[in-house]
Amino acid sequence: MAPFRWLKLGWMDFRDNPGPGLLHGLALAAFGWLLMAVAHNQFWLLAGAFSGFMLVAPILTTGLYEVSRRHAQGKKVGMADVFRLWATRDRRLVIFGLLLCLAGTGWVLTSASLITTLSVERIGGPADFLRYVVLAPNSFLFTLWLMVGGLMAAPVYASSVVAIPMLVDTQANVLRAVQTSWRVVAVNPIAMGLWAMIIMCLVGVGLLTALIGLVLVIPIVAHASWHAYQELTLPAGTES
Repeated sequence: MAPFRWLKLGWMDFRDNPGPGLLHGLALAAFGWLLMAVAHNQFWLLAGAFSGFMLVAPILTTGLYEVSRRHAQGKKVGMADVFRLWATRDRRLVIFGLLLCLAGTGWVLTSASLITTLSVERIGGPADFLRYVVLAPNSFLFTLWLMVGGLMAAPVYASSVVAIPMLVDTQANVLRAVQTSWRVVAVNPIAMGLWAMIIMCLVGVGLLTALIGLVLVIPIVAHASWHAYQELTLPAGTES
């Protein structure tokens, strides 16, 4: 199926240009380690922060979309090309990044409020979250937490999954990119739904490996997302 083809292509991009991918992966993993060090006894906050990471991550990997774009042109790519993209200070990417940060912050606050208000016990570490939220008998808290998170994440995913690579690749404005992203999701609901599940599973594996797995997951998923954008827009002639 298409999402697995995107993953294969993403792996090939990473294999041919590993430097930028490893640096992005290490940087995001290091940020996660910093979060854990600062709030290791406040998992009621970390649960939302780590899950909200998935909302913001696409804008943090724009440099890897540029790597894939240039790699498709047969060029060897390094961090210098990524820095050149960042140096443009593209207003469209800045705006989109701020919107994703607002969405991520909204989810972190909502998650923390749900857990601290509805949990019968104080949530300190991960074991408390597992015992009193995930496995608590006769409790709807974890189900509610997942439902609210899904309701907040779905429109963000639909708005960004194609839009951010498109902003890197073209001069389209933010509204046009978001509209294209929603149209792609609406036309390809099964493929895009499966892609969302694959991303969640891979990021989950990265989190469960003490964030070490994110060093590889982040670049491969980012490169694969570029190929998803290419396959779902350019062949149909929607963008050029």
